[in-house]
Amino acid sequence: MNTENPYIKQFPDLMAGKTILYVHGFASSGQSGTVKRLREVMPQAKVVAPDIPIHPQEGIALLQQVCQEEQPDLIIGTSMGGMYAEQLRGFYRICVNPALEMGETMRTHGMTGTQQFQNPRLDGIQEFYVDKALVKEYKEQSEHRFEGLTDDDRLRVYGLFGDEDTTVNTYDLFHSVYPQAIHFHGEHRMNDQSFMHSVVPVIRWIDDLQEHRQRPIIYIGIESLMDDYRKPVSSMIKAIRLLIEHYQVYFVAPASAYVPTAQWLTEHVGVPAWHHTVYTYRRDLLYGDYLIAKEKEGDTMATLLEYGSDTFKTWEDIIEYFSRLGGQ
Repeated sequence: MNTENPYIKQFPDLMAGKTILYVHGFASSGQSGTVKRLREVMPQAKVVAPDIPIHPQEGIALLQQVCQEEQPDLIIGTSMGGMYAEQLRGFYRICVNPALEMGETMRTHGMTGTQQFQNPRLDGIQEFYVDKALVKEYKEQSEHRFEGLTDDDRLRVYGLFGDEDTTVNTYDLFHSVYPQAIHFHGEHRMNDQSFMHSVVPVIRWIDDLQEHRQRPIIYIGIESLMDDYRKPVSSMIKAIRLLIEHYQVYFVAPASAYVPTAQWLTEHVGVPAWHHTVYTYRRDLLYGDYLIAKEKEGDTMATLLEYGSDTFKTWEDIIEYFSRLGGQ
């Protein structure tokens, strides 16, 4: 654990030996805080983060060259970088708040005139100028989105969209083409919390998929996560964040509670619940390793941990139990 920043945690095995290409946002550089996060969280991965040229045709050409040379296992792009990442076909990509209509975003938010780079660049340039011609270039580049897509490529791309993003809102546009569009708690610019709790879980899914890794399965009954007033119970978020490091975690609710359950999980659990929720009246038929539930509902095919019992009275008790198992 990073003692200076309690939100950052290292995962030496995550993407170990693999190459990640990070594509930064507008007026940023390859020396951004996100690059530092990537390298700190995944110390055994190679993170490539070039400074993107100001002119978009030069930018996409550079990125295509880097992809040809590095053959990245994963591309992560934020904002303007999400626009570029979406256009780099054939790779696994995570587009965070992608500015898929970059020219329009620049026009709407008045990104013209003299601009300062927010992070130092290797060429030492500290400022640049944006005129109408450059805005037009970005508009033309953004219009290349979705070109040449294959069915396989659609499944290699994840879009993450902050629910408090006031700069870019391209969720509907993205989701009209890509099925893997996910909301997360956060603003346009990622902070440590949104990175760790929203981006890292998706990186883990991709890493597991690439490695054909099968993790033990834990099912969690939705009733064990909330109190009688539907408020999150103590330590349940802490437990979920620890469990997803070693297990495939699924949330279980009655089929009749689809809408309220989905809303509750989106609000209180976030990205880890995306496509990891099971709606059923027959928990006894769930095939997995563990079931955490508030009440026993007949025999189960998974080891039952009865939440609220003397043995597992709180989520801290459950955390202690699984910490002793070491991911088994």
